[in-house]
Amino acid sequence: MKIRNKHIITALFAGLLVLTSCEVSELDGTNDPNFLTPDQSAPDFFITSIQEDFARHLDGDVSGDPNDNFVSGGFQFGDGLSPLGMELTRLMQMQSRDYESTYQDSDVDDEWDNAYRGVLFDIRLMTPLAEEAGLTRHLGIAQFVEAYIISSLVDFFGDIPYTEAVQAPEIVNAKLDSAESVYAAALALLDQAIVNFTNTASSTPPVEMFYNNDYSKWVKAANTLKMKLYLQTRLVDPGAAAAFNAIVASGDYITDTADDFEFFWPGTSAAQPDNRHPRYGLNYVSNGPGDYASNWLINYMQEAADPRIRYYFYRQTAEVPGQEIDPDEQTLRCSLQTPPIHYINGGFTFCNLPNGYWGRDHGDDEGAPPDGPLRTTWGVYPAGGRFDDDSFSPVAQPTDALSNGGGGVGVTPILNAFMVDFWRAEMALVDGNAAAAQGFLEAGLTKQIAKVRAAVSVDPNADLSFEPSATDVTDFINGVVAAFGAASGDAQWDVLAENYFVAHYGNGIETYNFYRRTGFPSTLQPNREPDPGSFPRSMFYPNQAVTSNSNITQKTTLAEQVFWDNNPAGPAFPRSN
Repeated sequence: MKIRNKHIITALFAGLLVLTSCEVSELDGTNDPNFLTPDQSAPDFFITSIQEDFARHLDGDVSGDPNDNFVSGGFQFGDGLSPLGMELTRLMQMQSRDYESTYQDSDVDDEWDNAYRGVLFDIRLMTPLAEEAGLTRHLGIAQFVEAYIISSLVDFFGDIPYTEAVQAPEIVNAKLDSAESVYAAALALLDQAIVNFTNTASSTPPVEMFYNNDYSKWVKAANTLKMKLYLQTRLVDPGAAAAFNAIVASGDYITDTADDFEFFWPGTSAAQPDNRHPRYGLNYVSNGPGDYASNWLINYMQEAADPRIRYYFYRQTAEVPGQEIDPDEQTLRCSLQTPPIHYINGGFTFCNLPNGYWGRDHGDDEGAPPDGPLRTTWGVYPAGGRFDDDSFSPVAQPTDALSNGGGGVGVTPILNAFMVDFWRAEMALVDGNAAAAQGFLEAGLTKQIAKVRAAVSVDPNADLSFEPSATDVTDFINGVVAAFGAASGDAQWDVLAENYFVAHYGNGIETYNFYRRTGFPSTLQPNREPDPGSFPRSMFYPNQAVTSNSNITQKTTLAEQVFWDNNPAGPAFPRSN
């Protein structure tokens, strides 16, 4: 929950420092009892803010809450690193025909600002107070969060300010640290965090948003994040696979869904602070959804009879122009158009889908027609929306409780047991052990589908007779496993990658990294534009960072690759552009 304005808490911190430095002989050397001292209160406020801003680093914000750091906007709707990655990997629709006009430098100002002025700034303020008070659990959580934040910034930007960052006014123009050194720092932070999760602590945070102060689970999460970093560097570090496997051998990592590291969005009110899942808050609104669903993802799930489709997507209509009803230029202009030749040659879906699924193609930039009450939108997982029970009613009905679904009580998946199974499948396939990869693929699917199905509990009005049966789920998983076993070479990687993407709906950081790390799947719907420019192998540095820091020089192209991505340069890689 958001509990303070950034400026208020900074002023509080400064005031508390002054207070504790003064002599108070008239009170026999004790502190004024009308004020809370830093060791009594400030770390608790900071650690709460750090945890929520961490979640917003992934999933963004809804409406520019002044207590948050997401205010500048840009092409990206709602901000957050995860939606960026989901757009690029067709889990969400990208609404511009070429990449460099879509992902401009000003578009990532918010993510950068939240990371540095939000999370890292709070950590720097809290750390000395927590150290003095013996609050080692606070320190461990902060170290874990910092490790994730800085490694994800590397994943999206490459070299970043770190050792000199957040040190104004002493250092205004922080230098760029090499991406490799930042990853090394992240691993060192995780080692420190594990120590702080297991040593003696004077107290625990009163608000701990992930594990209810169960620090054996925090240790598992820290080791799992280390596994993620080793997996990410497997192309450039000969020792990464051994380090990954050493953690597997220890058994002290996330293996069970009960230990998943994820952020639960608790709120159902749009009033500030808005603690609903950001994608819910941006789409369950009076004028209808703001996002367009991805035609590639919906089409893939429909053709595969994927049992998760009613949980992922909610249809507001049963009829799509050019499918169940006549083409309509006003609401779906492309329903009167001929598919681009590269769509025809590749056999890709174009414009519209059957059964009421109203989405958009990758790179469709044709503006926003009056289709708000018609678009397919986010379902009950992960955004806490509506389960699709063939109601086909608009979600923009503020007076109708049935339209609100789960009210935004959603989840941001971050480090989950199913993810680890997919990682192990990837490592096994790299080693040429297809049988082991097949087993991990099955395990990952089983865990993730069970998680998705459980999410329906937040929608009290859902007609559960429309849920897939246990047989439907079993048949689907068996079909995927059989297809993987029957395939070989690139086709086998495609099966793994397609299912990796679908399972990671809600975490575009993981899919964006996987896509650059492996180049698969090769089956993604291409951009509407035949020549959309180089696929972004990293983001431009934020405009505000370049203009305010003389040590940051803007990249010349989005094609610049981060240090762990030593795959061939584009446009042939990744395999779909």
